[in-house]
Amino acid sequence: MFIYAHPDDIEFGTAGTAARWVQSGAEVAYVLITSGDVGIADLSLTRAEAAAIREAEQRAAAAVVGVTEVVFLRELDGSLVNTLDLRRRLVREIRRFRPEVVVCGDPTIWFVDSTYVNHPDHRAAAGAAIEAVFPAAGQPHVFEELAEEGLTAHKVRKLYVEGWGGGDTWVNTTSTMELKIAALRCHTSQLRDWDPEPMLRQWSAEAAKGKEMTYAETFRVITLVSDEDFAKIG
Repeated sequence: MFIYAHPDDIEFGTAGTAARWVQSGAEVAYVLITSGDVGIADLSLTRAEAAAIREAEQRAAAAVVGVTEVVFLRELDGSLVNTLDLRRRLVREIRRFRPEVVVCGDPTIWFVDSTYVNHPDHRAAAGAAIEAVFPAAGQPHVFEELAEEGLTAHKVRKLYVEGWGGGDTWVNTTSTMELKIAALRCHTSQLRDWDPEPMLRQWSAEAAKGKEMTYAETFRVITLVSDEDFAKIG
């Protein structure tokens, strides 16, 4: 399960990994906390119209890499706050889908380089995702009212936090680079006439530098359930 703030966040960052996992037979779901409705700077569109455009683009991008389950929580774009209610909503999705792995951003990243400040929605979404994964989703007495919906506690095995140029785990995305580029190109309201291919290839090549791969995505991986314990559960 990939949990991110906006349509196109996954495509910019981790869609190559999603594509590889789908190709290996994994079932993958996307959870978008907002619909990116302030991401189209066109005053002729209402926020609802902008949201509809961006949701359609995200569904198309997900389909490119083989992801069919895309959930929109429709929280306020540009004003996202990591609240207890948001944590509950994410726990509901985790307990419903019951993923082995959750992928999200890094809530500690403010500055990537001298030209970019990490969007506050990105940080809020990442923090909410991590707090939903641990300990909330796996504790039966946390949000126990969800059991009335048939959604019982579920412990996520691993948390993949997007590396932003660092990390301890490299996913080889050489074979899925074309899919990642094609998926990002679905977000036409954001790209307009800009071709993202050179930038995506540069980022992915830099992530793979020193490794036996051409392109990569990098993560910090936190193992919440050991291999031994997971084998027992299985």
